[in-house]
Amino acid sequence: MFEEIKESKEAISEETVNALVSLKETLASAKELLRFGSEGSKIYLVLERDEIMKKFNEVTAQLEQALSAISYEKLDISDEVKEQVELVLAQFRRAKGRVDAPDVELYEDLLSLYNKNNDATTDPAVLRRLAEKLQLMGITDLTQESLALHEMVASTGGDPGESIEKMSMLLKKIKDFVQTDNPNLDAPSKEKNPYSSQGGQASSDRNHKAPVIPDDFRCPISLELMKDPVIVSTGQTYERSCIEKWLEAGHGTCPKTQQTLTSNALTPNYVLRSLIAQWCEANGIEPPKRPSSSRPSKTSSACSPAERTKIEILLRKLTSGNPEDQRSAAGEIRLLAKRNADNRVAIAEAGAIPLLVGLLSTPDSRTQEHAVTALLNLSICEDNKGSIVSSGAVPGIVHVLKKGSMEARENAAATLFSLSVIDENKVTIGASGAIPPLVTLLSEGTQRGKKDAATALFNLCIYQGNKGKAVRAGVVPTLMHLLTEPGGGMVDEALAILAILSSHPEGKAAIGAAEAVPVLVEVIGNGSPRNRENAAAVLVHLCAGDQQHLAEARELGVMAPLVDLAQNGTDRGKRKAAQLLERMSRFIEQQKQTQVQADSQSQIQQQPRPSSMANAVDS
Repeated sequence: MFEEIKESKEAISEETVNALVSLKETLASAKELLRFGSEGSKIYLVLERDEIMKKFNEVTAQLEQALSAISYEKLDISDEVKEQVELVLAQFRRAKGRVDAPDVELYEDLLSLYNKNNDATTDPAVLRRLAEKLQLMGITDLTQESLALHEMVASTGGDPGESIEKMSMLLKKIKDFVQTDNPNLDAPSKEKNPYSSQGGQASSDRNHKAPVIPDDFRCPISLELMKDPVIVSTGQTYERSCIEKWLEAGHGTCPKTQQTLTSNALTPNYVLRSLIAQWCEANGIEPPKRPSSSRPSKTSSACSPAERTKIEILLRKLTSGNPEDQRSAAGEIRLLAKRNADNRVAIAEAGAIPLLVGLLSTPDSRTQEHAVTALLNLSICEDNKGSIVSSGAVPGIVHVLKKGSMEARENAAATLFSLSVIDENKVTIGASGAIPPLVTLLSEGTQRGKKDAATALFNLCIYQGNKGKAVRAGVVPTLMHLLTEPGGGMVDEALAILAILSSHPEGKAAIGAAEAVPVLVEVIGNGSPRNRENAAAVLVHLCAGDQQHLAEARELGVMAPLVDLAQNGTDRGKRKAAQLLERMSRFIEQQKQTQVQADSQSQIQQQPRPSSMANAVDS
């Protein structure tokens, strides 16, 4: 939301600024409370649980209040972001006053120890339970707890008070027990700690409660943490091996939604894989290794010595300086890389990528075409994508995209698409000046070239920072032409890109200026399910705060197709149609009220003045 507000060129009202300031202050309070929960005394958090829960409830209510006070209709933000904010707001409303069931045993154990005389003997089983549940089993944890209690003393001006003194004595008892139970506790916990040692899994299970795996990180089929998450055509994500077994068994539907799969293509979910890796790191768990991660060693053994020798000979030709040798070697590497995955890994390991990158600027058009196509084929291997970008290939690929033969330009666009699958590469490619020549190829390329350019632009524009670049490169008029050209072979791609761009202020303005409403209404009425969905998504953005587009769509007869889409469309199509119908009904109601007021005013003006008539009769 803040990213879109920052990019907006519209002024923000004082009322909205005050509401955003209130949200900022509440977020600061939430951050401080979370910091205390993370770094504060664990013993204090348990003993003062009622007070802590009260503070959490107060901050939750403040966040809900602050979010409710913002007038989102007055902000220049996309409907997707508004939907997300509404979802968060609904979660806060549900969370108000709701608390998890406390650990009664932990509280009672701690309270009994807290209230005991200092000299009284304590059951070792109770001390063990406390040490384990409070996660005070290592010297680092015990030191951190001691520091947290010292900070509490410092915050009282040096007077600890009876309660903090009792907590300190309680900590000493736990520490004495842990040191007695584990004499090797002198070293820092990261060295001696059983959870960080290779052989201490049993101790780890005893001392640390295993973190709960978020549902979104589990495969809906196996319910296990996903190693290689992939997306199917319905948009659901599964573990690759599980969904492959499902498809091999002859199923043609999505296991979770039961929708028919339009294709068996599996797209790697890089974002989710990255989030899973981050979560594993944050929870001290080794990130799951994908089955394909063993491919390089497997490939090395699969490539025979003769094949490796052949690759080395080809690489020597690439560096020979002889144009004919370079051309033939680049062509052979292109074919080898296309043949199988083992070759792709072996060629990259032999050091071919930097040499091929160097040939992207060669004046020989055929060599240039072979080089860019070889890089395209090599980029199919995921591990090679990073090597290609780090070798400085992107500027060379953009050069081919601008200056190469038509086939070379097509393959350059396809290479950029392949590389842009990785999120950080979207930023790199967008900053390299790739978007204007992609728009040019989309406009003047062959049918295949247009498809390659469209898929690359779609992927690049997923990153918010590239949307404005695409609009300024003139992509919207090109897309509108593709929507209306005879044959209509690019309608799917054009609408998908417009749907992404319409959430950006510049994109929305450009689409509106291109007089897109009649075309969008036509697609909503007669298009394929996915195209109807995307056309409705574009129209939702266009009609946000713009009654002119609403009136135009209504005059063109959009109501009946919207009602049908709301009942029979895809899930996203139904949502977009419902949003449009709601806006349309509000607009019609406003028009009726305006008309009633105008009619009333007209009647008042047409009534004769009685006093004037009487004066006329008297005279």
